[in-house]
Amino acid sequence: MRPIIEFCASNMHHGTDKVMKALELDPDYDVIEYGCLGNCGQCYMEPYALLNGEIVAAESAEALHERIVQKIKEIEAMYDLLGD
Repeated sequence: MRPIIEFCASNMHHGTDKVMKALELDPDYDVIEYGCLGNCGQCYMEPYALLNGEIVAAESAEALHERIVQKIKEIEAMYDLLGD
């Protein structure tokens, strides 16, 4: 299953634009940018993205990138365990 990673354009002031661009380089990920994801309070407070519809947040853009990659690895491991 290809992970779907969604970013809010309004959250880019936290540096998530760099995270989005880095993840776009991986052809195994579907990366989408929206004008608004409807999580305005979260968007204002910290860097975040949606990974397969679930919020992933961190204290910095760099930490968000690491957390997204780690979550993807966890999801892939679960799928491997279940045998797809």
